[in-house]
Amino acid sequence: MGLSWAGGALTVCLWPPSGLGGEGHAQICQRYKNRHHFATLYRRQDRTALYSAYLVTVGMSKRPPARWKYEPQLANSKASPEMQRFPKNGSVDQNVLDSQAVLQDYAQSGYTRGHLSPSLHHATREAQRATFTLTNVVPQQKGSNSGPWAVLEREVWARLGAHCTGLAYVVTGALPYRAPRHIAGRVAVPEYLWTAYCCPAFNASLPPQLRPFFPSYAAIGRNDPLSDESMVPVDPAARRAVRGYDVRRMPLGAVETHLAARLGGGAPSTCSHTGAPPPPAWGRDTA
Repeated sequence: MGLSWAGGALTVCLWPPSGLGGEGHAQICQRYKNRHHFATLYRRQDRTALYSAYLVTVGMSKRPPARWKYEPQLANSKASPEMQRFPKNGSVDQNVLDSQAVLQDYAQSGYTRGHLSPSLHHATREAQRATFTLTNVVPQQKGSNSGPWAVLEREVWARLGAHCTGLAYVVTGALPYRAPRHIAGRVAVPEYLWTAYCCPAFNASLPPQLRPFFPSYAAIGRNDPLSDESMVPVDPAARRAVRGYDVRRMPLGAVETHLAARLGGGAPSTCSHTGAPPPPAWGRDTA
């Protein structure tokens, strides 16, 4: 991931991550109230995040009010690295509009604002509020965001909180369509969402049914009910509101294979008891 973590907070961002980045990408250390909370790789030309990387910390589960923010540093390299709240009327200058997604992009788009680093996975109120920046969301169908993907987020939160005895690393990202799709020609819409975690230190007395989920596991979720089923099959018995938004849980290596096939990439990352995961090598051809 190319990140340096200490004491449960992101203290240094060493960018770009191996195999990702290049022209058109912005590396953001997500800073709020003068503190870094997580990191995002942002694709400028698509006005959307490629992924967010963070540590899971278990604490408050109540979602804070959605007070959305933007990144001045994307609009001006000399601007503050601190995220800022959108004005009440949502109006921003042209530099902000050109550099990133804004509230108007999502208005009447048919998509929700889907978190990559979700507020649920952060323990403090400040850290939770920091997740409400449009550089940390992607256009996500409601059937996914409030359906199977929400179930997965809570499942990961509960599992790592109960059984991970050290740092728990998570990377969650978006997988674009092979033929890109955008909201109003501005914000790229993902065909799938994916997530992977690494928990190097965990309870030695795991029950047998949980042992396959440690030290690492991953998943891919559908964001389009009409996509083919080669990557994630559809449960025909699912409720109509969530049918076609299935999530397929799988080992870390399986997700890496899918990412490499769509984004390009090199050697897979690993997760072991010996320490933090090395940087991933996905997406070398995405710049």
